[in-house]
Amino acid sequence: MHLVRSFGHLFGGTLLVAGITLGVGMLALPVATAESGFLPSLLLYVICWLFMLCTGLLILEATVWMPKDANLVTMSRRLLGKGGQIFCWTLYLFLFSCLMVAHVAGGGDAVSQLSSGTMPHWLSTLIYVAIFSPVVYLGTLWVDRLNLFLMLGVVVTYLTFIFISVPHIDVTLLSHVNWSKMTWALPVVFTAFGYQSLIPTLVTYMDRNIRKARLAIIMGSSIPLLIYIVWGLIILGIVPVDGPQGLIAAKEQGRNAVYPLQYIVQKPWLVTSGQIFALFAMTTSYVGISIAFVDFLADGLKVKKTGLRKLGLCALVFVTPTLIAILNPNIFINALTYAGGFGVSLLLGAMPVAMVWSGRYFHRYSHDHQQLPGGKVLLACLMAFVAIELCIELF
Repeated sequence: MHLVRSFGHLFGGTLLVAGITLGVGMLALPVATAESGFLPSLLLYVICWLFMLCTGLLILEATVWMPKDANLVTMSRRLLGKGGQIFCWTLYLFLFSCLMVAHVAGGGDAVSQLSSGTMPHWLSTLIYVAIFSPVVYLGTLWVDRLNLFLMLGVVVTYLTFIFISVPHIDVTLLSHVNWSKMTWALPVVFTAFGYQSLIPTLVTYMDRNIRKARLAIIMGSSIPLLIYIVWGLIILGIVPVDGPQGLIAAKEQGRNAVYPLQYIVQKPWLVTSGQIFALFAMTTSYVGISIAFVDFLADGLKVKKTGLRKLGLCALVFVTPTLIAILNPNIFINALTYAGGFGVSLLLGAMPVAMVWSGRYFHRYSHDHQQLPGGKVLLACLMAFVAIELCIELF
């Protein structure tokens, strides 16, 4: 029985990491990387996955030094001082507000597409939020249970979509390469591999078993990498880059990668399977980010997650993004670009490096659970990569 429970926690934790990673970022990847082509995007995926795996393990290391239920706010205050806490608060609110807006806009668009456009966008957006937000209020256990169902849906619809779409791949479309455009997709790719905010919640869920949490992070982040590669291969192999219904046009319209399929491939089953897959993939990330956002606000505001207080936290998380998405339904790509370019790179890239540097070399915390080798050299290289990304985004 202990073995089953232990494996169940590891399996559930792995799916939580994979679930929060898979989402709107995935649906934007082929649109964002279309101009560079498949091979450059493949290289970019691997680089970003490796970088985000490193920063995720750094947050895990910092979590070990903290008391139970501590979140990024507590970590930043203890390791970086009051200034670090304010910086963390600002970045977190900016990043997760952008991500919530993107998820709600994308989810509403997916529901609208499944209704063949018969449902107005504002109504489809409200329906999407109304269905899934109550699960977040019920807590991590209910999110975990829903996530198991959603991940099953992701697997089934993903495999179905691959099976139906492979015969329509045009290999000549995959030969398009423009290395000079590769870095412009970096903000969206960063967003697609973001999961680190879940780690404090994950460690608590796994009874602070650091070894299992580490395995869940490695396995959970590797699953999306494989899925993204095949996803990019299919979309970039079916939908042309240029043209009125191409991927560049979809990007300009703020649409996801599934949208142009209905014009390129006259196969209703293929389009429908892609839309259902998009809905499942988006929702796994949506509920994971939402529960992490609620935990962050509870920790930062020192509010107990019970009764009306928890209801108020959920209202802060869901109401404003829903209103923004209703007022600006084409905000999908822009929200992800801002989220990745500044929010993800600083909060989930620079902050973990700074916190672990401070914890190891200034506060002299124990190295017993050090998650990455390389010492100061590796930490400096990771910070340099963040600086390069910010320069690309700014200039």
